[in-house]
Amino acid sequence: MLSATGQLSANGVLGRSESRQYVAGVPETRRGPPGEGLDRFVRLHIGSRRDGVLSLELDASLAWLALTLTPGLAARLCGRLLRRFGSPEEIFRAPLSALETCNLPAAVGQSIVKKEAFKRAEKELAGVRRLECRLLNWSEPEYPRTLLEIYDPPVLLYVRGDAQVLNCVSLSIVGTRRPTVYGTQMAERLGRDLAVRGIAIISGMARGIDAMSHQGACSAPGGRAIGILGTGIDGVYPKENRKLYEKVLACGALVTEFPIGTHPAPENFPVRNRIVAGMPLGVVIVEGAQYSGSLITARLAMEFGREVFGVPGNVTQAVSFAPNQLIKQGAKLVTSADDVIEELPTPVRAALVQAMQPDTGQRNLLLAASLSPGEKKIYELLSADETKHVDEIVDGSGLNSSEVLATLFDMEMKGIIRQLPGKQFSKVLL
Repeated sequence: MLSATGQLSANGVLGRSESRQYVAGVPETRRGPPGEGLDRFVRLHIGSRRDGVLSLELDASLAWLALTLTPGLAARLCGRLLRRFGSPEEIFRAPLSALETCNLPAAVGQSIVKKEAFKRAEKELAGVRRLECRLLNWSEPEYPRTLLEIYDPPVLLYVRGDAQVLNCVSLSIVGTRRPTVYGTQMAERLGRDLAVRGIAIISGMARGIDAMSHQGACSAPGGRAIGILGTGIDGVYPKENRKLYEKVLACGALVTEFPIGTHPAPENFPVRNRIVAGMPLGVVIVEGAQYSGSLITARLAMEFGREVFGVPGNVTQAVSFAPNQLIKQGAKLVTSADDVIEELPTPVRAALVQAMQPDTGQRNLLLAASLSPGEKKIYELLSADETKHVDEIVDGSGLNSSEVLATLFDMEMKGIIRQLPGKQFSKVLL
């Protein structure tokens, strides 16, 4: 197994509520009574005396939003400020001289003192309510505890779906956007078999391996999935995964740290990958090229002290480089869900649901007994590693084309073969 020791552990903080007034652009602050928590309400009066005062009652997420929306203030700087001052409210109350002790860029310190981000935070909070999603900050019980163990945890998470799933036992399955048939089959199989045991499957919702691992997890009875987005919580990327988004929402949650309306810019995905690497107990790499994001995720997982697993691939194919290289460096070689589970901590293994399904050999025997003579002929011609065109199946089976097409349709409905573009067919790994 390949792992490394994690670094700084960050703790959630609780602050006090407050009532702020913004009158004619001049901020004034009144502190609430000691002991009030962040779940209290903050009343803001925004406007000028001449134009009248618009009163809005907003929850304390507004201060967290304003902090994360301050230009130039990334997660690590936010964390430094929170550990120094204790809460977003205290950060916005602090004088510039106190902020400068945290080595902030001058423009960021000025922006905090002027509270420039609050107007944008108001609009953001309205969008959050419109989309019916949740905001989780460090102090929320649903915030993933594992993320607080990494050195730059997101200060605020946007969550749609079941937030309770974020603290379940979880594993990430990641890989290339252009998988082979073998990689596709392995990702779906591992996602399904791990989900059956009660493990939530995390991935980045990209096409390819990410999508197939979630398909497998969502197809398992009681399976749970967590999608980490590189866009705003309102975005769907790629568009072809819209139905998969709905499936993940039905059996788990979608999570992002990016504001509403954020487009899928290339620089967002390495930022997203640290959540994919930091939230689970381990990361399984199925396929990935030499300079792929899969290797970046694996490196982050090692830095965070997570287990790293690799599914071995064909050495003649470029997409096998990442898992094969990681295995050479000490990652655990994985051919089934059991290979992953046996490396998990003993208390975690003891709490997992016992596998109720027959093993692969038993499933193959049951399948062989259930196939008709025509289905057996066609099934023996197909492989899980390579696709075969329908014309080749007709030639090899000795059946006429109409019989082959009808049989292929029946087998696809049974879930034992898969049709790919171009009338190509392959076995489904059992």
